[in-house]
Amino acid sequence: MSHQEHRQQAPDQVRCAVVTVSDTRTPETDTSGKYMQEALSGAGHAVSAYMIVKDEPEDIRRLLQHHIQSPGTDAVLLSGGTGLSSRDGTYEVVQGCLDKELTGFGELFRMLSYEEIGAAAIMSRATAGVAGQT
Repeated sequence: MSHQEHRQQAPDQVRCAVVTVSDTRTPETDTSGKYMQEALSGAGHAVSAYMIVKDEPEDIRRLLQHHIQSPGTDAVLLSGGTGLSSRDGTYEVVQGCLDKELTGFGELFRMLSYEEIGAAAIMSRATAGVAGQT
């Protein structure tokens, strides 16, 4: 199947939950969460939920599982908690929830980040995949 055929079969709108993982951000200071919501809405997608969660693995896992099981959520986008500090656990939690990993997503993410921020992009851990139907 060609990429044009794949795009034709794709839904016009995806219902997305936006989650920022941070011990310090508030809705007023969460620039990445605001950016994701604006970008999704601008592309014609629906933001079905937005929240900020502390960088606590069990809290992240519980919230992620809630959205994976929610019939009103097609995709969950998480920002934050992906660095190298001892508090950064988002990557490990997401990895543990995936049924199938989208191999190569992290490399593409870092390549695009590199074009914007240079070598610091190597410190961004990123992954994507499928969990259930989400």
